[in-house]
Amino acid sequence: MVDDELSTIGGEQPETKDIKTIVSQYTRYWYLFLLGLALTLPAAFLYLRYYAVTKYSVYSTMLIKDDKSSGDALGDLSAFKSTKNIDNEIQILWSKRLMNRVVSELGLSTKYIIEGKIRDVEVYGNGSSIKVLLDKIDYSKLRNGFTVRIKPNNAFELDDYTGHVTIYHFGEQIQKAYGSFTIFATAQDYTPGSSITVQFVDINQVADYYNHAIAIAPINRDSNVLSVILKDPIPEKAKDIINKLMDVYNIEAIEDKNEVATNTLKFLDDRLKKLTAGLSGVEKNVETFKSANGLTDINTQASSYTTQASSLNNQLSEWAIQIDVLESIENYLRNNQDSYSTVPSTLGIKDETLLGLIGKFNELQLERERLLRTVEASNPLVQNLDEQLVKLRINILENLRNIKKSLRITSNNLRASSGKFQSQIRKMPGMERELLGINRQQSIKQNIYSYLLQKREETAISLAATTTMARVIDPATGGDSPTGTESRSLYLAALLLGLGVPFAIVYLINALNNKVRSQQDVVAATATPIIGEIAHNSSNEAVVIREGMRSPIAEMFRLVRTNLNFAVLGKENIVVLVTSSMWGEGKTFFSINLAASLALTGRRVVLLDLDLRNPNVAKELELLNRTGISEYLVSDKVSIDDIIMPAEHVPGLSVGTSGAIPPNPSELLMSSRLSCLIQELKSRFDYIIIDTPPVGLVADAFVLAPFAGLSLFVVRYDYTKKAQLTIIKNIYKDKTLNNPMIV
Repeated sequence: MVDDELSTIGGEQPETKDIKTIVSQYTRYWYLFLLGLALTLPAAFLYLRYYAVTKYSVYSTMLIKDDKSSGDALGDLSAFKSTKNIDNEIQILWSKRLMNRVVSELGLSTKYIIEGKIRDVEVYGNGSSIKVLLDKIDYSKLRNGFTVRIKPNNAFELDDYTGHVTIYHFGEQIQKAYGSFTIFATAQDYTPGSSITVQFVDINQVADYYNHAIAIAPINRDSNVLSVILKDPIPEKAKDIINKLMDVYNIEAIEDKNEVATNTLKFLDDRLKKLTAGLSGVEKNVETFKSANGLTDINTQASSYTTQASSLNNQLSEWAIQIDVLESIENYLRNNQDSYSTVPSTLGIKDETLLGLIGKFNELQLERERLLRTVEASNPLVQNLDEQLVKLRINILENLRNIKKSLRITSNNLRASSGKFQSQIRKMPGMERELLGINRQQSIKQNIYSYLLQKREETAISLAATTTMARVIDPATGGDSPTGTESRSLYLAALLLGLGVPFAIVYLINALNNKVRSQQDVVAATATPIIGEIAHNSSNEAVVIREGMRSPIAEMFRLVRTNLNFAVLGKENIVVLVTSSMWGEGKTFFSINLAASLALTGRRVVLLDLDLRNPNVAKELELLNRTGISEYLVSDKVSIDDIIMPAEHVPGLSVGTSGAIPPNPSELLMSSRLSCLIQELKSRFDYIIIDTPPVGLVADAFVLAPFAGLSLFVVRYDYTKKAQLTIIKNIYKDKTLNNPMIV
């Protein structure tokens, strides 16, 4: 039951450090934080007031044009249209080459500095009364620059820190080992006696500085509008840099475009020259081919040849038919010489003589047939008709032979003409193919010529057009008031430094401190229950709890007493052993006041000083260290009543002092008389409080452990080492003391 109760008491203790505890570790050193702020904040103020360089923010906006949507009237003819990549254009604006050109054209590698009361100040533009025009300069030989001291009569002294001061006049060219230059006066009312220091900085270093100082970004993700921001101590210089940067960007873009256009024009002119010669050669080939083959229009001529050949074939067919008709008539007349029948129709024969003879022949035949109906064949009339018919037959046959011969001659002529046309027609596909090849070459060269000629005109138009690649929406503005960013950052840094350094110091103090500084340190080291916590005793009194006393430390002892009663609830004649890890942790002070707090409740309480090596109870309670426990343990003549005495300053409390310091305290505590003493006191008192030696140094407490029902281990703030908590941890784990608890 006691173990369960003790676990309950221990469970009420915090297991981890809370924020309040952590903060309290630092707030106790509040003076360090106050000192840190008292040093850093004024230092920041003085630095900003007298040494810091105030910067001004200058900004501008520019639109990166897209050729596809630029609205250029000649945009459709441009041979160099492209879609701008906004990230690429930003990188171009950030390029060192571009910034080098800006620095060179503005002369920013030359700085003019006026000596001030506290710090020197750089001047720019109209703020400087002189201007240095460089011809050439060797930066390695002129590291510190030179100082110009203005004199009357348009003169000045030049001190280049070589040990020689030379007088010159404004506008005079100066030759030095480190270079040649000319100094001009920029103001008519310059003050004689004033001095200006001129410093030269490598142009690459200046360009690199401003490349890092300038901020370029789109105003939003999908926009082609860029914001350009530059912070500089001289707002006029920042404005000039931004404006010049945008001008140089446009100039270089136009120069690049014109360079490409010029090279393209040269290429196109060369190609057109070669194509003109080639095209002339192809056209000459066409002319030669047509002349050699008697061609004008090959398709028309082929069609004409085909038509004429077809016409000749038709005529040949007609002549062949007529010849066939003539031959049929001839055969008919030859085969029917004894027949007196009519001759068939001529079927298209248009010879008038033949037609007349055949007509006459047929009429005589018809007349003969009529006569034969009335007379005999021997009739002279019939005979006369027969003779005429014989003569006509002979004449017709002769006529047929003549006509047929004429037709054959004509047919042969037509056939010869048709053969010529057929030969020409057979040649036409080959000539057409050959001419087509020549025309194809001509067409290809003609198309290439037309294309290149068009591109040349487009390139010439593009070269003539001087539209900028970027449009300046807002010229560089701003710089009316300091940005304040540096001052806020510096004050913030001073605040962090003023708090951070003390914080680090306190952290190191806490980290290097190997002593117990809070209840959480104890909880983290051991699972031993904590019965209570006692505040530091700022008074010199040994007894801090009395009847009616309401001090914080008295109330803490009352709380420990309550927890102790709860821990031993239901038990009587309680023996409480009080120990620690080392001397000086306050176990005697705790033992006295715990016994006093129990005595205030009316309980019978006795306090035994069994720290036989370094007894302090009698001294703290101002008692005479007469016969004590050591004498009782070595002599049978000493009784319990001889060693137990009342505490004069603590009503109700009895005390058993240690007596003389023995040479063998450990062996003496192992005496059987000690057991008799404890048993006798348990019969007389409700509580027996035993003050024992530290367990971290000697083993006396372990000898007394069997007599104690409860063991209290005292841990002192900022005195007990954290490593010594291992002692109570092992005691709790190995149960070498009965029911250990921590105070």
